[in-house]
Amino acid sequence: MLNIGLLGAGRIGITHAKAVQALPNAKIAKVFDPIDAAAENAIALTGATRASVDDIMADDNIHAVIIATPTDLHADQIELAARAGKAIFCEKPVDLDAGRVRDCLKVVEETGVVLMVGFNRRFDPSFARLRAEIDNGSVGDVEMVQITSRDPSAPPVDYIKRSGGLFRDMMIHDLDMARFLLGEEIVSVYATGAVLTDPAIKATGDVDSAAATLRTKSGRMAVITNSRRATYGYDQRIEVHGSKGLVEAGNHRTTSVTVANGSGYTAEPLMDFFMSRYADAYRIELTTFCDVVAGKTSNYPSGTDGLKALLLADAALESLASGKEVAIG
Repeated sequence: MLNIGLLGAGRIGITHAKAVQALPNAKIAKVFDPIDAAAENAIALTGATRASVDDIMADDNIHAVIIATPTDLHADQIELAARAGKAIFCEKPVDLDAGRVRDCLKVVEETGVVLMVGFNRRFDPSFARLRAEIDNGSVGDVEMVQITSRDPSAPPVDYIKRSGGLFRDMMIHDLDMARFLLGEEIVSVYATGAVLTDPAIKATGDVDSAAATLRTKSGRMAVITNSRRATYGYDQRIEVHGSKGLVEAGNHRTTSVTVANGSGYTAEPLMDFFMSRYADAYRIELTTFCDVVAGKTSNYPSGTDGLKALLLADAALESLASGKEVAIG
């Protein structure tokens, strides 16, 4: 049995705890959260005991940790867990500062522990199938990738202030997906953005609408568009065009029912929340983490993947400020 310590029992921590509870070979054994109600909720769900971070790290019967705490705690807690010999699953990003991420990854490398970063979209069945079709040659050589990611509404302004902004918090998922699908490292980024949905977001120094064009050394391209407002639901689409054809993944709806009459065609609205749209992805992601710890697979988003996605987000921000294409060092 893989005993896991859960650090952070908020919305995403509980999502991961539920995924672990469904597995026959793993359990949440200890929970840390400074908020009583959150900790008690996790304990009621899992049967775990409440503990401090230090207690979890010192317990030799805890084999792995899930880090779902606020971003500014991630790097420190990764280092504590690595030095304690725990396998680590950490929500993205490792940190908002690339230098701090590099220092953290050195500790991970020195200790030799597993560090898996929570890029859940790689595990979405539709997007994983896209990658499989690329790998089996269905579209030939990849030439262009288009990723659309639009939220139904923006998160609270207080969250935006501490999140790192649209590029580091929202688009970072799409930047990772672009790397995942292009098959080559990205060498340059050009980004543009504006505040089109909420003036309060402008006051934070962020944008709510953005586009980025990414280019690899061979000339392959990816175009990403993001918006904090989509009145019709959670808009998540990917298209991959290659030398032999096209593969695409469309939006998800609650059901696939369509009604047709004299007024036209009517379909169910899109799913309106990332927790429901990516429910399968979160479950498969944690299943994969347990398989990684058990030595059953070595295919997972690593700390290095987390760093590379952050560097792309940083380049996008630099491009937005300068109005120029930015090379990736």
